[in-house]
Amino acid sequence: MLTYQSIAEIITAANESGSPIWRVVLDDHVKTTETSEEDIISRMTLSLEVMKRSAEERMNPEIRSMSGLSGGDGFRMNEYAKGGNTIGGSFNAKATATALAIMEYNAAMGKIVAAPTAGSCGIMPAGLLTMMQERGITDEQAVQALITAGAMGMVIANKASISGAQGGCQAECGTASAMTAAALVELMGGTPEMCGHAVSIALQNILGLVCDPVAGLVEVPCILRNGSGISIAINAADMALAGIESIIPVDEVITAMDEVGNAMPASLRETALGGLATTPTGIAIKEKIFG
Repeated sequence: MLTYQSIAEIITAANESGSPIWRVVLDDHVKTTETSEEDIISRMTLSLEVMKRSAEERMNPEIRSMSGLSGGDGFRMNEYAKGGNTIGGSFNAKATATALAIMEYNAAMGKIVAAPTAGSCGIMPAGLLTMMQERGITDEQAVQALITAGAMGMVIANKASISGAQGGCQAECGTASAMTAAALVELMGGTPEMCGHAVSIALQNILGLVCDPVAGLVEVPCILRNGSGISIAINAADMALAGIESIIPVDEVITAMDEVGNAMPASLRETALGGLATTPTGIAIKEKIFG
């Protein structure tokens, strides 16, 4: 269990030790859980391998969910990315394709890594795997980034929530984007402070996002939100690496996210009783699937 109660504490510990966040967090986890470093690395490596396997399956245009609502969009986005004429650049387009496709694989009952949840499972692997493909990041570096991301996610879970039923989609896709942003910053050689600012920027830009799954399924709009979530993570990382700082400290942003989530009506917290789920089309889809 992570002993740090805030991201500020993690940043301070990293600066005092002169180590990156992943090293500080790993040492802390070894000490507090009496688990060997090798065992922790092995578990994280297994998670990375599952991400890779889900990514290998992701671009199959024939994969469809049981509901028939999703499938093929990751493939279409990947083909578009290959054309080299994207508005946001090749990296962002490829990462978006991966995020969409892994979420589609999840909806088709494929094995994924909840990072931190199944409803946000496309964002983290989209960032890491695209870094591996486009920037030559090694497995070892990706595992280290997962440790950093996990620490960010654990603080958010402790201070707020990572559950859509408790805090809306800001708690799921927002946390995943923040975790990924921190991981990307560290992979690019950013400082611990930059990692904190990246988390803060990402969360601010998804603050208030509701959870309104059509027909109660983790497909619409969840899959598309993963596609947007990775773009927010990339932009947050780039802004932090550029030296842009969040005016509101990261831990205060997390507290604000918790307050916003608690203020949301139940209809917008994974119950499918509001938002897109209760549009005429949303209701028609539910009736078609469930009668």
